[in-house]
Amino acid sequence: MTSPLLDPVPDDDGAPFWAYAARGELRVQICAECAEPRFPPRPCCPHCRSFGSGWRRMSGRGRIWSFVVPHPPLLPGYAEAAPYNAVLVELVDAPRIRLVGNVVAAPDAPLDSVDPARLRIGAGVRAVFAPPAPGAVPLPRWLLERA
Repeated sequence: MTSPLLDPVPDDDGAPFWAYAARGELRVQICAECAEPRFPPRPCCPHCRSFGSGWRRMSGRGRIWSFVVPHPPLLPGYAEAAPYNAVLVELVDAPRIRLVGNVVAAPDAPLDSVDPARLRIGAGVRAVFAPPAPGAVPLPRWLLERA
């Protein structure tokens, strides 16, 4: 059975990100030469042009940099989850790195489990991973740090 929601399609550069996510770890690619984090993962560092890279584990803490509550849902698979949120989270460990996701009440909670009125720019969040369905890619989701 396929999901009615959009699932990421890992490529060669991003495959390690998803492999770590499957283990419940939030990691970002870093340059082996200048140590700058980069996301999305790519073969060449935009700062020093090195092709060397590694993966650094992040604390999972971040701040909501931006968010939206889609109205109306444009994709049919998301209609029954409305109103849900889509957030852009700036990582505390790497402030230039921003990840997209959803703020939820628990790792396996539905997309509409947090009242959108509770969301604020700058609110602290932390990454969690729900166990993925068989064959699915585990997505980072976010819990509000202060309930």
